[in-house]
Amino acid sequence: MRIVKDIPHPRFKITVYSWNNKYIIKIEDAHLEQVYKIDEHQVEGLADIQRMVSTPFLLKVMKRFSEMSEDFSEAWKFRYVENKDEK
Repeated sequence: MRIVKDIPHPRFKITVYSWNNKYIIKIEDAHLEQVYKIDEHQVEGLADIQRMVSTPFLLKVMKRFSEMSEDFSEAWKFRYVENKDEK
């Protein structure tokens, strides 16, 4: 897997990889990440991918990160409750 593009963004680290005839779009925020895969033949290159990573799309990504963080926090708290009950 090789990095083919970094897309600048003030909040997220956005990296595009090429691997096995696919583009892999990896979006990172703190300890979470989202990964999207698309066949290389479905787009006309990196410019298409950069257009896909638009403000409306990234607003949905941000919402999903928020939900993921809440889910992880709940699981983390549950871990302590579960361990406390076992003692």
